Amino acid sequence: MPQLSQVRNKAQRAIELEERYGAHNYHPLPVVLDSGKGVFVWDVDGKRYYDFLSAYSAVNQGHCHPRLVAVMQDQAARMTLTSRAFYNSVLGEYEKMVCELFGYDKMLPMNTGAEAVETAIKMARKWGYVKKGIPADQAKVVVCEGNFHGRTISIISMSTDPGEPGRLRAIHAGLHGHPVR
Repeated sequence: MPQLSQVRNKAQRAIELEERYGAHNYHPLPVVLDSGKGVFVWDVDGKRYYDFLSAYSAVNQGHCHPRLVAVMQDQAARMTLTSRAFYNSVLGEYEKMVCELFGYDKMLPMNTGAEAVETAIKMARKWGYVKKGIPADQAKVVVCEGNFHGRTISIISMSTDPGEPGRLRAIHAGLHGHPVR
């Protein structure tokens, strides 16, 4: 079993490496997580915590559920990922199941919450242009203050997070398309 000083050195080393080589877009808590199971996570010292954050809801199902791990391993052994440029042998069945379960006509799976918010913005703008007849480039998106959805250009432009410099928040309004030559 490692000595306490070795474990603390491991945590400090992990923090130092992230500070030195990682882009600083978050201010993490000084806890170095090492593993998880169900609703719990453990740090490199072996201390157990409840994971109330759930990776910003990306792991609401808990960590390392045996059934989910088995399904992921099976899929990774068959094919890691397919581009949406191709059809997929199981995507249509998944889409059908979700639409029938929730009573939707169509659905679009997302990888991240930020991607979902970006898509919702596009859908709202399209609805405004097509259904409401808003003139081109005049649609406005109204957001609630105190939000945080991620760090993409559009989403950070909506953020009222005081930790985000104003120069980043205003970036979306100045984007213009240019033809590729």
